[in-house]
Amino acid sequence: MTSKAALSHIPGPPAPPVVGHTLRIVRDAYGFQKQSISTYGPVYKTKLLGIWRVNLCGADAMEMVLLDKNQNFSSKLGWDALSRLFPGGLMLQDFAEHRQNRRIMQAAFRAPALQEYTLHMAEAMQSLVREWPVGKEFRFYDAIKELTLRLGCAVFMGLPPESDLARKLNTAFINEIRASLSVIRYPVPFTPMWHGVRGRSFLRDTFRSLIAERRAEPGDDFFSQMCQATDEDGKGWSEDEILDQFNFLMMAAHDTTSTALSTMIWALGAHPEWQDILAAEVADIGDGPLDSDALAQMTQTEQVFKEALRLVPPVPFIPRRAVEGFSWKGFDIPAGTAVTLNPGVTMLSSEFYTDPERFDPSRFSPNRAEDQAHKFAWTPFGGGAHKCIGMHFSTLQVKLFIATLLRERRVKLTSPSGPEWQRMPIPRPENGLPVTLHPITMH
Repeated sequence: MTSKAALSHIPGPPAPPVVGHTLRIVRDAYGFQKQSISTYGPVYKTKLLGIWRVNLCGADAMEMVLLDKNQNFSSKLGWDALSRLFPGGLMLQDFAEHRQNRRIMQAAFRAPALQEYTLHMAEAMQSLVREWPVGKEFRFYDAIKELTLRLGCAVFMGLPPESDLARKLNTAFINEIRASLSVIRYPVPFTPMWHGVRGRSFLRDTFRSLIAERRAEPGDDFFSQMCQATDEDGKGWSEDEILDQFNFLMMAAHDTTSTALSTMIWALGAHPEWQDILAAEVADIGDGPLDSDALAQMTQTEQVFKEALRLVPPVPFIPRRAVEGFSWKGFDIPAGTAVTLNPGVTMLSSEFYTDPERFDPSRFSPNRAEDQAHKFAWTPFGGGAHKCIGMHFSTLQVKLFIATLLRERRVKLTSPSGPEWQRMPIPRPENGLPVTLHPITMH
């Protein structure tokens, strides 16, 4: 790790002893960053979780680091905090190894496979959404987290959402996710990390028992696709590689989708005119199956999705570590330095967006296209070699959920002030986003 002395030429706010800036960043990550940029400029240092980091702010910095033409910025070392629970995941790999494994995984995201996932999701999602209470307040964030995990077991693994195994897998995934975000980083008995490590062992044992079966008789689920997937040279994955890649993929898909859908539901409740617009769009596609062709017609839903991701991106900061020293904006930054990018704050910049704090999905319409002002003005899925491989799947899943919900229900917020968003480490509404669903006839 780079020492404070090695970064003495980089400006930054005074750091309290031991904790550094950690508490301020956790409490108000965006406010702290905006103030730091205003005071010190787009390059400044902070101390987070005991590590000195250089913040490189703005779209140009994201373009330089994420495109990484010189292969100098390690994602594996940047996301080192996840390595105990999710080693071998695609995001925790670099350069040639990452390219090789991404080519293999891409087979599971080809158009025919996405069409199959969508058809399976549609049936499972309708039954899960119909379990939610009508006319009674509930916390949407908690409900959508459970739904996406149960849906993941159905679509990603081909298991009935109500099965006993699905429930056990859900518990293990939840324990893993909690552990990945916990302060205590060692599996001390009965701590979140201890539960997370045990959950990881259970998941690996369960996945391993399914590999031979899915290789012999593959289904349409994602896990079967990964067991069969090969690159253009016919190279596939070993059992351990399948376990690592699938475990990480389930975690990544679950949390990011929960954040995105929570933001969308808040927006549709706070701006009922947009709920009416999306409901009309859903009505226009008719009562037929919600396949890829039907979902492709939901262009205004996609605009709302993009605006939700702009306002509350699931990954508001992107970490990397410099392999070699480099220069940026007049500063020499030494090898080994932890680097942080800021897509969250960049997407709220008036440099690219009109009235950037306001919810305005029309900014993504073809006649405005504010996100096209810079190739990294809108980056909720990252960019470059590590751009989210599930981006199109995520868009299909979100459209499918909105169509399923608005065919039968309307949503109302029960807290008129809306949620306060906890931005770190993964954004979530602090109050759980209490809502009430109503049948269309009562709207």
